[in-house]
Amino acid sequence: MADETDSVVDRVYEALKEMAVAYAFRPGERINEGRIATRLGVSRTPLREALNRLKTEGFLRFEPGRGFFCRELDPQEVFQLYELRKAIETAAVRLAVARADDREIAAIVAFLDATGPESGGRTTAELTDLDETFHRRLMALARNDEMARVLANVDARIRFVRWIDMGESGRPTTQGEHRAVIEAVAARDAEAAVAVLERHIDRRLDRITAAIREGLARIYLKPSLDGDR
Repeated sequence: MADETDSVVDRVYEALKEMAVAYAFRPGERINEGRIATRLGVSRTPLREALNRLKTEGFLRFEPGRGFFCRELDPQEVFQLYELRKAIETAAVRLAVARADDREIAAIVAFLDATGPESGGRTTAELTDLDETFHRRLMALARNDEMARVLANVDARIRFVRWIDMGESGRPTTQGEHRAVIEAVAARDAEAAVAVLERHIDRRLDRITAAIREGLARIYLKPSLDGDR
């Protein structure tokens, strides 16, 4: 029975997380638990457990007496998340230089070859998925599960801004930087790998603010998924 309950909570959690990541709820919008429970076909108990998990992970906020709210698109918060991402990934790439074997590195090079430097008609979401896949595989070379767990949380929390940013940055530039990083890892040159990765990840606050402004315009052009207005 416990396993069945856990399965329902996990399903609700994944559905709500997808909504929160994509801002299907508008920033600052209150989550109407009754409507969401009906929409997902679940009771309030697993829904509340999933909502609390998302609050803990930074995807929602909670106000006593008022309920759960979609997180705001805050430029300073996103900037700090990019700083955290850069710190984690540069630390991890140093470990990767020391720990990765040649076959693992060659597999990432093959992944870059297979996915190509051009967009190939892919959607922005698909390009973002490919970008995240490269960084996850690079992180895996460090053999540190806790660093990978933190990076996964950061990636999800910046994904909406990353979608906007990906449309501007250009696939060839992104892929060129990815290749330069993995070539430095293959050469066991930690300083070169870190230097390229820092330039690749670094985002100025004004650029983040501009991306958020564009993101907000997209959000408010579509109808709200749910919530009280």
